[in-house]
Amino acid sequence: MDLLNHLSTHWNYLGCITLMMIGLYIAISRGNLVKKIMGVNIFQASVILLYVSMGKVKGGTAPILIDGRSDVIFSNPVPHVLMLTAIVVGVASTALGLALVVRIKEAYGTVEEDEIVALDRAEERRALATEGVESTDVQGGGGKA
Repeated sequence: MDLLNHLSTHWNYLGCITLMMIGLYIAISRGNLVKKIMGVNIFQASVILLYVSMGKVKGGTAPILIDGRSDVIFSNPVPHVLMLTAIVVGVASTALGLALVVRIKEAYGTVEEDEIVALDRAEERRALATEGVESTDVQGGGGKA
């Protein structure tokens, strides 16, 4: 009963953990690069929510000093400020990731991870086969006259 009471008062942590697991699952299980980026974004949003919820004090107010009042409980502003920075970095990282996905789509014609790996391996085999033909021509074809 004590665990149930604790979970009912800290439901926001349970929600953050659920979002983390959803984001992690999407990032790991999907082969589509756009879906991977969105999974990482969900994971990042859950971390931001976790930090902001930890910075809030029950009954606390914004840390603004009021003359004549010394019994005021303040919420900690540092997690909120750090998460504003994290949001900006996350948006920039997402933009960079999506720009790279666009370039990968132009170069390979797909955004599926397994197809990109297969195309790279096929290209590598062709390069090795071409290199093998060139080295036999150099070794065996020097005495024509």
